[in-house]
Amino acid sequence: MRCPFCQNAETQVMETRISEDGDFVRRRRQCGACDKRFTTYERPEVNFPVIVKKDGRRIDYDRTKLLASMNLALRKRPVSTEQVDSAIERIEEKLLNLGVREIASNRLGELVMRELKKLDKVAYVRFASVYRSFEDIDEFKTLVDEVRR
Repeated sequence: MRCPFCQNAETQVMETRISEDGDFVRRRRQCGACDKRFTTYERPEVNFPVIVKKDGRRIDYDRTKLLASMNLALRKRPVSTEQVDSAIERIEEKLLNLGVREIASNRLGELVMRELKKLDKVAYVRFASVYRSFEDIDEFKTLVDEVRR
């Protein structure tokens, strides 16, 4: 690991700690040349499938975009941040377990809707109404009736 201050390649690990949730390793290092200390974080590198949009474009999976769309649906709803994070982790786990290099955006949307339905019915209806692009009130009514059952 190169020193960020002097670019020397000789650094020594002084302390290693695993995060509380076990998602990453934090290491305190010291440079052999300038004696300055710095911190590095190690995380496993995972490759999520590329998202194929309806128009054929391919975009990289973006957790922040997924979080933003879920938070929009959950706006002013009684759902904790921890519950949302857990839902996103379940979605990501499913994406990784599929073992595919590409996934259609509608399949990802279905995974999101499934998680939202467990978290909050109103958020589920909000997301579904935008995601499914309802054309009239009858489609919306059908969805609400489905949720009530």
